[in-house]
Amino acid sequence: MLGEAQIETHAKRIRDDGFTIIERAADAALVEGLKAAVLRIEREHDLGPAKTSFEGFKTLRVNNLLTYDDVFWEVPLHENVLPIVEHVLDRECLLSSFCSLVLGPGQEAQPIHEDTQLIPLPRPHIPIVLNAIWAVSDFRHDNGATRIVPGSHKYDRAPEYGKNYEAVTATMPAGSVMLFDSALWHGGGANTSPERRFAFSCAYCWGWMRQQENLQLGIPRDTAMRFPRRLQELCGYSVYKGQFGHIDNHDPIELLGRERGKRMVWEATDVKKARMAEAAKG
Repeated sequence: MLGEAQIETHAKRIRDDGFTIIERAADAALVEGLKAAVLRIEREHDLGPAKTSFEGFKTLRVNNLLTYDDVFWEVPLHENVLPIVEHVLDRECLLSSFCSLVLGPGQEAQPIHEDTQLIPLPRPHIPIVLNAIWAVSDFRHDNGATRIVPGSHKYDRAPEYGKNYEAVTATMPAGSVMLFDSALWHGGGANTSPERRFAFSCAYCWGWMRQQENLQLGIPRDTAMRFPRRLQELCGYSVYKGQFGHIDNHDPIELLGRERGKRMVWEATDVKKARMAEAAKG
């Protein structure tokens, strides 16, 4: 588990360089469990590669992973990753998307891009989405390790789609996690090896943003009811700052049989006023 100094060090690297690598963040047992679960899902559901060039014609992308196997619940909540995300964003952040990235032999390199360019904000801007790339295989130059352009999150423009850019290959051992500002220019590498490269993309966003995956509708409620409370909150069963995401002035987590996490902002204001009035009388 990371200490406060380590969390701050990783957060500073994200602010300065746009990325950080948490080496061997996950133990071998979890890594093997995640890989086995992906292989089982692929086999049982007869899943194939993606259908677009950007996603990769030889890449297995499985979305909505939290519905397939309980082992995936550990990824968004991991004690060596989530605290850094909460430090850079805040504790009311949301899980935006979570998918597998299994690159088959012969997969071409992905175009250099950034993940926030469809959001109409002038660059550079504060981090609004953080992406955690989980290396379930060793990330090497020859098997499609993610390529990044360090410091590019501070550029005042997005990359030109399809143009070649000088990039650094983010090599790391299996079990490691690269956490980066999604405004960083990046792209999957080419897999020229004879083996598949296993990885996950787990992205987080501010609580006031719309998530990339609609997790409240995509995850059956009886499945969400089994999640740990923190995972329920990350999936959107929460209210940001006591205002954004409420249902008729109620916390949506109540739909899962939980007690609300906090008062709505309007109620909290009245309570504060009443306390101040009571204190003034005293």
